[in-house]
Amino acid sequence: MTATHATAENRPLNVLLIMADDIGYECFSSYGSEEYSTPHIDALAKQGVRFTNAHSTPLCTPTRVNLMSGKSNVFNYQDFGIYPTGEPTFANHFKEHGYRTAVAGKWQLQNKQTGKGISPNEAGFDSYCLWNIPGGGRERYWQPSFVQNGKLLELPPDTFGPDVMTDFLIDFITAKQEKPFVAYFPMILVHNPFVPTPDTKDGKRVDQAKRMPKKSKQNYVDMVAYMDKCVGRLVDALQVSGQRENTLVIFTGDNGTNASLSSELRGNTVKGGKGYTHDYGTHVPLVVNLPGRIPPGQTNEDLIAFSDFFPTIVDAADLPAKAVTNGDGWSFWPQCLGRSGRKRDWIYGYYFPRPYAKTLDNKYNHYEVRYARDKRFKLYGNGDLYDTIKDVMEKNPLPNSNLAPDQNAARVKLQVALDAFPQQGQAIRHNQVSSKRKLGSEKRSNH
Repeated sequence: MTATHATAENRPLNVLLIMADDIGYECFSSYGSEEYSTPHIDALAKQGVRFTNAHSTPLCTPTRVNLMSGKSNVFNYQDFGIYPTGEPTFANHFKEHGYRTAVAGKWQLQNKQTGKGISPNEAGFDSYCLWNIPGGGRERYWQPSFVQNGKLLELPPDTFGPDVMTDFLIDFITAKQEKPFVAYFPMILVHNPFVPTPDTKDGKRVDQAKRMPKKSKQNYVDMVAYMDKCVGRLVDALQVSGQRENTLVIFTGDNGTNASLSSELRGNTVKGGKGYTHDYGTHVPLVVNLPGRIPPGQTNEDLIAFSDFFPTIVDAADLPAKAVTNGDGWSFWPQCLGRSGRKRDWIYGYYFPRPYAKTLDNKYNHYEVRYARDKRFKLYGNGDLYDTIKDVMEKNPLPNSNLAPDQNAARVKLQVALDAFPQQGQAIRHNQVSSKRKLGSEKRSNH
């Protein structure tokens, strides 16, 4: 071990947790794409570990609640745009142990009209610069409206929102302070509207941004590249400030790609699956990097759930574990270090994003959905079993009888997994739900 690495290892660990918005695994060259350019994230993967079986909840708020609390949505999810009051977060835990904390990007955890949910400060963040938070406006890209530490920012008309967020975090992580930090970056990229970026040819002018099609695939490709550029700027800032060797960098996505988009991956067309519980809605990238401690060039196929992030970063920082009521997360830090670690035989999913919607559809407003899956098979609470490799879109459930031995073994195992969790969402089961959407009337949301 070099002297630099030894010195870094003796310093408290910083954590930079980056989560892009609406992007599945198929949009990264490190995962095999030839359509998108993500050199900075690819470099993090090459020099660290790339997980190939990380699965989120297929929508933004549920995933954020899952990641920040370290427990499945079945225990604490209340409604879209709300983080449950009183639930501790990873930022609360790190702050209690002397860390300075910051968040920048998309909040969407406090309802603008009712105020239900929690503020960034209640969530444990000392400072913040956020979109989709009470006090802010609608725009996130050109002419953005952000709230920074309680004040609405006044920004020049040619401002591109992602730059503001990235600059804020660069200022935070490079500030001269003795305390270690946790920086959380739930990015606003690459969610629609699909607009030109400052790097798009002739795309910087605001009027041109508004003239171009909002669902342009080329704009989306450019936005993916700009997302990667923002990640690169943060990594460069760590390097210049002398903190690269003792900063854990994690990159992931909150759910699959927008369903209006299709991408090519290894000769196959992958239709964006945001909002749906099949693999294109839940399978997201996960790259973890820490020079000198995480061996480079690793690819790991272990199943990773979003409940696992909280215990993993606590484990990496060598802090006392947080006792989370109903917490179902496992640390995957040993796997990052190249060890075997504790491997999941299955992961559990719960999806009920808008419990109180008055109308039904098959994407966001639907019945309560529960499922358990291993690397190949997925079993829903209504009994449907799918082979997610042969039937990735989950169009044809396997028969209930005459199953092959591996299929039958999967059904038995995954039913045990389902039975280990409540059959109804705990945070909403006592509240009144319309008769059409009665809890327990399970339907799938995967078409």
